[in-house]
Amino acid sequence: MKQSYRAGVKLASLLASVSVLGAGMLVAQPAAWAEDAKPAAETAKAKDGAADFFTKPQSVTSTGSVTVHGAHIDYQAVSGTLIVHPKGWDDAVLPDEDKDKKTPAAASIFYVAYFKKGVRPENRPITFIYNGGPGSSTVWLHMGAFGPKKVVTADDAHTPAAPYAIVNNNDSLLDVSDLVFIDAPGTGYGRLTGTDKEKTFFGTDADARAFTDFIAQFLSRYGRYNSPKYLFGESYGTTRSAIVANQLADDKGIDLNGVILLSQILNYDNDIDAAQMNPSVDQPYVLALPSYAATAWYHKRIPNQPSDLKGFLQEVEHFALTDYTAALQDGNSITPEKRDAIAQKLHDYTGLPVDYIKKADLRVNGGEFEKTLLGDKGVDTGRLDSRFSGPTMDQLSQYPFYDPQSSAMSSAYIAAFNDYARNTLHYGNSSVVGDGYQEYKFFSDAITKWDFSHAQPNTDFPIHGAVNVLPDLASAMKHNTSLKVMLNQGYYDLGTPYFEGIYEMRHLPISHDLSKNIQIVQYESGHMVYAHQDSLAQLHDNVAKFITSTYAPLSGK
Repeated sequence: MKQSYRAGVKLASLLASVSVLGAGMLVAQPAAWAEDAKPAAETAKAKDGAADFFTKPQSVTSTGSVTVHGAHIDYQAVSGTLIVHPKGWDDAVLPDEDKDKKTPAAASIFYVAYFKKGVRPENRPITFIYNGGPGSSTVWLHMGAFGPKKVVTADDAHTPAAPYAIVNNNDSLLDVSDLVFIDAPGTGYGRLTGTDKEKTFFGTDADARAFTDFIAQFLSRYGRYNSPKYLFGESYGTTRSAIVANQLADDKGIDLNGVILLSQILNYDNDIDAAQMNPSVDQPYVLALPSYAATAWYHKRIPNQPSDLKGFLQEVEHFALTDYTAALQDGNSITPEKRDAIAQKLHDYTGLPVDYIKKADLRVNGGEFEKTLLGDKGVDTGRLDSRFSGPTMDQLSQYPFYDPQSSAMSSAYIAAFNDYARNTLHYGNSSVVGDGYQEYKFFSDAITKWDFSHAQPNTDFPIHGAVNVLPDLASAMKHNTSLKVMLNQGYYDLGTPYFEGIYEMRHLPISHDLSKNIQIVQYESGHMVYAHQDSLAQLHDNVAKFITSTYAPLSGK
């Protein structure tokens, strides 16, 4: 679901040393509750040709309604692009000193914003939502989690081919917040232009700066500076959120009410996908073990399988932090007796053969586990959601060649959004571009060109190694001591194991008092928690409660 499966993950691991849009200037809506928006066909007319289409802001306005838990909500939808530059300019007019130079890099960033009608911004939260990758669009959270429409997919099985049902989303977050779904630079209907465009935007810090500038620009254009503000990032989007939250506070003077993380990875030293590339760092194996156990429990591969998942996982978590950690710290000095005992215990918790565990030196990485758990049946388990499984491509390979969960539902999301964007939002059909139909890019090739170096807060230079943005989130929480953080995790996520997220939150460099601002919730689902309907309903309720509890409405509004 987030780039090609193992190849992308491996490459990201190598680069990180350890691991895992009418044309012309946008006319700002006077307010989110505006009722007199121009017809979509008029606002989408081309004025300056194809070149301007990707170098000047665009917008198309439409209207719709959604029913959320019995409440009818009328909304205005604005689909469009804003332009960001590495120097922070907020439009396409170049400063005088740069007019004679080569065209500088710029990114048109595509977004879809939903504004509830009839509400003043002071009392209406706004949430900026994005997926990760890096290099992924935000179609997944848009059409699967919180947008007003969602695509129907099968749970833990392959969704049959088209046609796909696009239905009212009873769990849209529009009941509590306006929503802005943002596609990363180079994805969606946005494009990169200018000199060194990919080098300028494909990197941890460059990407975060683009999102920070986009959000500040959006708040200005739509008059939302005085609204309660939230970030919602998934996967690599959580990495991005930590940096953006700090940059908004430190560089822009914008305090957030909350940061909502889904399937967190903030320290790539903890990545299980390529842990074998980082000998002497055993923490990834420790933190992945509970997710291995949950997966084995789901597929009924555990000897004397317990009936209670949560109680079982508490036992596994304790073992992981005690006996297992001690054994791994022994390294190659571990005694044969201790090695045998730990291997047996790992078998009891994961269902993997004892001999296999011993051959792996008690250290099984993510791909090996996904390949081996159901390997005797010729089946691979999913990485992003290990409830899913699919026939193995190669019985003799060490790792799977694809992710069964991604293959099971990607086509549904891609087809559904293309239909929705063109026929409901009326975006993507501008006559100024080619034959009049733009391609929506669900992924870019950013992962193959990504600069994973990162300059942490209060440092003068970037660190070229494993990305660690714990200091960024900590800095944001120290700048704004009322900032609340919510972490949502799936038990069956092998891409960003849930215990890894817990460990990272426990090791944020903040005070005990500030740690009380963090809320952690688990779900019986995977990386895309919302792919499981019951978990989506729980996710909606938990996030809605988090939002409504983290701001105080002004009276008389």
